[in-house]
Amino acid sequence: MSESDTGSNAPSRKPRQGLGRGLSALLGDAAREEPTTGDRETGTSVRLLPVTAMTPHPGQPRRHFDEEAITELANSIAQRGLIQPIVVRPHGKDYQIVAGERRWRAAQRARLHEVPVIVRELSDAETLEIALVENIQRRDLNAIEEADAYRKLIDEFGHTQEALARLVGKSRSHIANLMRLLDLPDDVQALVTEERLTMGHARALLGASDPSTLAHKVVTSEMSVRDTEKLVKAARPGSNGSGRNASPRAIPTHDSGNADIAALEQQLGDVLGLKVRIAHSEQGGTLTLSYSTLDQLDLVCQRLSGETI
Repeated sequence: MSESDTGSNAPSRKPRQGLGRGLSALLGDAAREEPTTGDRETGTSVRLLPVTAMTPHPGQPRRHFDEEAITELANSIAQRGLIQPIVVRPHGKDYQIVAGERRWRAAQRARLHEVPVIVRELSDAETLEIALVENIQRRDLNAIEEADAYRKLIDEFGHTQEALARLVGKSRSHIANLMRLLDLPDDVQALVTEERLTMGHARALLGASDPSTLAHKVVTSEMSVRDTEKLVKAARPGSNGSGRNASPRAIPTHDSGNADIAALEQQLGDVLGLKVRIAHSEQGGTLTLSYSTLDQLDLVCQRLSGETI
């Protein structure tokens, strides 16, 4: 991740009181206003600004942008305009993007000269908080980008894992498990960023003595998370496998039903950031999601309904 804008405000080591109240609380009521098409306004209401007056934030959590998706968004913007405003903050003589860089990129591609924005006076910590929450609610971050943002908020701004869990509506264990992925070698993290490996694959590789070699075997062989776990186990010294030279094909692809269900529970838990339990039988079964806050429940409801924030 690029270094964040240091600015003139020194990072505060005190936990923010606004944590846990969601994106709307961080942005204020202005985030719910409709864009205006008339005269430019002041304050925190929506106004129009030239696209050239804005620059991306160097600490933006999201680093990987799908060019095809941006092109599709640009085509939509060219036909209907930019409906949702971009959130910016004053930065020198111009403005810095807080939330909405993908929309800004698409608006440029659609050759818009002006876009609706909300201008907010925000500190570096608040800027990163808002960018993180917006991307998570839109499911726009991969596991490494999300973990990097958590680490920055903890290391540079003094947040705790508990406070971050309230902020993003996920469990503290989800935050901790994600941050462990940053212990992987850079080349393995790059495979996750490129979405060639999932978070489940990456977690399995944390226990490997040579995660880089095994990660490339996993990608080449298109292995499942369960087979990746078996590959890691077989590669450990003293195992019955043939060590790091073990072939993925030598790994059995079947396992007991309980182990498969446990793996599925873990994968779903990683995606949702919640405790997941599956009770399965030949006649069917139940899927149980456990939440601890209303923010977590609201986030699950939004994802199940397909609602965008």
